[in-house]
Amino acid sequence: MNPAIAMPEAPRKGRGRLQLLLILAIAIGPMFLASAMYQWRFWVPETRSYHGVLIGDGRTLADLGVQGEVEPLWQILVTAPGACEADCQQLVYLARQIQIGLNRETARASHGLALAEPLPAEYDATLKREYPQLGRYQLDLQAYDKAAEALPGAQLWLVDPHGNLVLRYPAGSKGKAILDDLRYLLKISLIG
Repeated sequence: MNPAIAMPEAPRKGRGRLQLLLILAIAIGPMFLASAMYQWRFWVPETRSYHGVLIGDGRTLADLGVQGEVEPLWQILVTAPGACEADCQQLVYLARQIQIGLNRETARASHGLALAEPLPAEYDATLKREYPQLGRYQLDLQAYDKAAEALPGAQLWLVDPHGNLVLRYPAGSKGKAILDDLRYLLKISLIG
Protein backbone atom coordinates (compact mmCIF):
# COMPACT_ATOMS: atom_id res chain seq x y z
CA MET A 1 0.00 0.00 0.00
CA ASN A 2 1.28 3.40 -0.94
CA PRO A 3 1.52 5.68 2.10
CA ALA A 4 0.93 8.82 -0.02
CA ILE A 5 -2.54 7.68 -1.04
CA ALA A 6 -4.58 7.22 2.08
CA MET A 7 -8.06 5.87 2.04
CA PRO A 8 -10.64 8.18 3.62
CA GLU A 9 -12.11 6.96 6.85
CA ALA A 10 -15.68 5.72 6.76
CA PRO A 11 -17.98 8.30 8.35
CA ARG A 12 -19.09 7.48 11.81
CA LYS A 13 -22.77 6.68 12.24
CA GLY A 14 -23.04 8.81 15.36
CA ARG A 15 -22.12 12.01 13.54
CA GLY A 16 -24.87 11.57 10.91
CA ARG A 17 -27.48 10.96 13.58
CA LEU A 18 -26.35 14.03 15.49
CA GLN A 19 -26.74 16.15 12.35
CA LEU A 20 -30.23 14.75 11.74
CA LEU A 21 -31.26 15.52 15.33
CA LEU A 22 -29.85 19.03 15.03
CA ILE A 23 -31.82 19.68 11.82
CA LEU A 24 -35.01 18.36 13.43
CA ALA A 25 -34.42 20.51 16.53
CA ILE A 26 -33.98 23.62 14.36
CA ALA A 27 -37.15 22.85 12.39
CA ILE A 28 -39.44 21.65 15.19
CA GLY A 29 -37.95 23.43 18.21
CA PRO A 30 -39.56 26.85 17.53
CA MET A 31 -43.00 25.26 17.29
CA PHE A 32 -42.57 23.56 20.66
CA LEU A 33 -41.23 26.79 22.18
CA ALA A 34 -44.16 28.82 20.82
CA SER A 35 -46.65 26.26 22.11
CA ALA A 36 -45.05 26.29 25.54
CA MET A 37 -45.02 30.10 25.60
CA TYR A 38 -48.74 30.14 24.78
CA GLN A 39 -49.63 27.39 27.24
CA TRP A 40 -47.64 28.62 30.25
CA ARG A 41 -47.58 32.36 29.42
CA PHE A 42 -43.86 33.04 29.67
CA TRP A 43 -41.84 35.47 27.54
CA VAL A 44 -45.11 37.02 26.35
CA PRO A 45 -44.62 40.72 25.55
CA GLU A 46 -46.50 43.10 27.80
CA THR A 47 -46.71 45.86 25.20
CA ARG A 48 -49.52 46.09 22.69
CA SER A 49 -50.34 48.23 19.70
CA TYR A 50 -54.02 48.88 20.48
CA HIS A 51 -55.64 51.08 23.10
CA GLY A 52 -58.94 49.35 23.90
CA VAL A 53 -59.78 46.01 25.43
CA LEU A 54 -59.31 43.24 22.86
CA ILE A 55 -62.28 40.91 22.44
CA GLY A 56 -60.75 37.72 21.12
CA ASP A 57 -63.23 35.08 22.15
CA GLY A 58 -65.54 35.11 19.13
CA ARG A 59 -68.40 37.14 20.61
CA THR A 60 -70.70 38.76 18.07
CA LEU A 61 -73.31 41.51 18.03
CA ALA A 62 -75.99 38.86 18.56
CA ASP A 63 -74.15 37.64 21.68
CA LEU A 64 -74.03 41.24 22.89
CA GLY A 65 -77.81 41.47 22.57
CA VAL A 66 -77.94 43.95 19.68
CA GLN A 67 -81.15 43.39 17.76
CA GLY A 68 -81.80 44.71 14.27
CA GLU A 69 -80.22 44.65 10.85
CA VAL A 70 -76.65 45.97 10.96
CA GLU A 71 -74.88 47.17 7.80
CA PRO A 72 -71.96 44.97 6.66
CA LEU A 73 -69.42 47.71 7.44
CA TRP A 74 -67.01 48.34 10.27
CA GLN A 75 -69.24 49.55 13.08
CA ILE A 76 -68.46 52.11 15.78
CA LEU A 77 -71.18 51.07 18.22
CA VAL A 78 -72.18 52.74 21.45
CA THR A 79 -74.11 50.62 23.96
CA ALA A 80 -75.87 51.79 27.09
CA PRO A 81 -77.60 49.31 29.40
CA GLY A 82 -79.53 52.12 31.09
CA ALA A 83 -80.62 55.57 30.02
CA CYS A 84 -78.40 57.44 27.57
CA GLU A 85 -76.93 59.98 29.97
CA ALA A 86 -73.94 62.31 29.60
CA ASP A 87 -71.32 59.57 29.16
CA CYS A 88 -73.45 57.83 26.52
CA GLN A 89 -74.11 61.11 24.70
CA GLN A 90 -70.39 61.89 24.71
CA LEU A 91 -69.62 58.48 23.20
CA VAL A 92 -72.28 59.00 20.49
CA TYR A 93 -70.64 62.31 19.59
CA LEU A 94 -67.20 60.67 19.68
CA ALA A 95 -68.34 57.80 17.43
CA ARG A 96 -69.50 60.29 14.80
CA GLN A 97 -66.28 62.30 15.04
CA ILE A 98 -64.21 59.11 14.66
CA GLN A 99 -66.13 58.17 11.52
CA ILE A 100 -65.61 61.66 10.08
CA GLY A 101 -61.92 61.46 11.03
CA LEU A 102 -61.47 58.43 8.79
CA ASN A 103 -61.45 60.83 5.81
CA ARG A 104 -61.29 58.77 2.60
CA GLU A 105 -62.13 55.56 4.51
CA THR A 106 -65.39 57.01 5.89
CA ALA A 107 -67.52 54.84 3.60
CA ARG A 108 -66.03 51.68 5.15
CA ALA A 109 -67.46 52.43 8.62
CA SER A 110 -70.71 53.48 10.23
CA HIS A 111 -71.71 54.51 13.70
CA GLY A 112 -74.59 53.22 15.77
CA LEU A 113 -76.34 53.33 19.11
CA ALA A 114 -77.84 50.32 20.92
CA LEU A 115 -80.06 51.07 23.90
CA ALA A 116 -82.13 49.02 26.32
CA GLU A 117 -84.34 51.97 27.26
CA PRO A 118 -86.06 54.52 25.01
CA LEU A 119 -84.43 57.90 24.55
CA PRO A 120 -85.87 61.08 26.04
CA ALA A 121 -87.91 62.92 23.38
CA GLU A 122 -85.63 65.96 23.32
CA TYR A 123 -82.40 63.96 22.80
CA ASP A 124 -84.16 61.73 20.28
CA ALA A 125 -85.12 64.79 18.20
CA THR A 126 -81.53 66.08 18.47
CA LEU A 127 -80.15 62.78 17.19
CA LYS A 128 -82.56 62.71 14.26
CA ARG A 129 -81.60 66.27 13.32
CA GLU A 130 -77.82 66.22 13.92
CA TYR A 131 -76.97 62.52 13.38
CA PRO A 132 -79.13 61.39 10.44
CA GLN A 133 -76.85 58.44 9.59
CA LEU A 134 -76.75 57.08 13.14
CA GLY A 135 -77.89 53.45 13.21
CA ARG A 136 -80.27 52.68 16.04
CA TYR A 137 -80.66 49.25 17.58
CA GLN A 138 -82.55 47.64 20.42
CA LEU A 139 -80.39 46.12 23.17
CA ASP A 140 -81.48 42.93 24.95
CA LEU A 141 -80.41 43.65 28.51
CA GLN A 142 -80.11 40.02 29.64
CA ALA A 143 -77.84 39.07 26.75
CA TYR A 144 -75.85 42.29 27.17
CA ASP A 145 -75.24 41.68 30.88
CA LYS A 146 -74.06 38.15 30.13
CA ALA A 147 -71.79 39.04 27.17
CA ALA A 148 -70.45 42.33 28.50
CA GLU A 149 -69.87 40.92 32.01
CA ALA A 150 -72.13 43.60 33.53
CA LEU A 151 -69.88 46.49 32.54
CA PRO A 152 -71.08 49.70 34.16
CA GLY A 153 -72.21 52.60 31.98
CA ALA A 154 -71.95 53.23 28.28
CA GLN A 155 -69.32 51.44 26.18
CA LEU A 156 -67.95 51.98 22.69
CA TRP A 157 -67.27 48.87 20.57
CA LEU A 158 -65.45 48.38 17.29
CA VAL A 159 -67.22 45.66 15.31
CA ASP A 160 -66.01 44.06 12.06
CA PRO A 161 -68.28 43.72 8.99
CA HIS A 162 -69.14 40.13 9.94
CA GLY A 163 -70.52 41.30 13.30
CA ASN A 164 -67.59 40.11 15.44
CA LEU A 165 -66.65 42.27 18.42
CA VAL A 166 -63.04 43.43 18.08
CA LEU A 167 -62.26 46.14 20.66
CA ARG A 168 -64.13 47.78 23.56
CA TYR A 169 -63.60 51.21 25.09
CA PRO A 170 -65.14 52.59 28.29
CA ALA A 171 -66.66 56.05 28.56
CA GLY A 172 -63.97 58.71 28.81
CA SER A 173 -61.66 57.09 26.24
CA LYS A 174 -59.62 59.34 23.99
CA GLY A 175 -60.97 59.70 20.47
CA LYS A 176 -57.49 59.88 18.93
CA ALA A 177 -56.59 56.45 20.35
CA ILE A 178 -59.82 54.89 19.05
CA LEU A 179 -59.31 56.52 15.64
CA ASP A 180 -55.76 55.17 15.46
CA ASP A 181 -57.00 51.66 16.29
CA LEU A 182 -59.75 51.81 13.68
CA ARG A 183 -57.41 53.16 11.02
CA TYR A 184 -55.01 50.31 11.71
CA LEU A 185 -57.82 47.75 11.51
CA LEU A 186 -59.01 49.20 8.20
CA LYS A 187 -55.47 49.18 6.86
CA ILE A 188 -54.87 45.49 7.58
CA SER A 189 -58.43 44.33 6.93
CA LEU A 190 -59.39 42.59 3.73
CA ILE A 191 -63.09 42.83 4.56
CA GLY A 192 -65.43 45.80 4.63
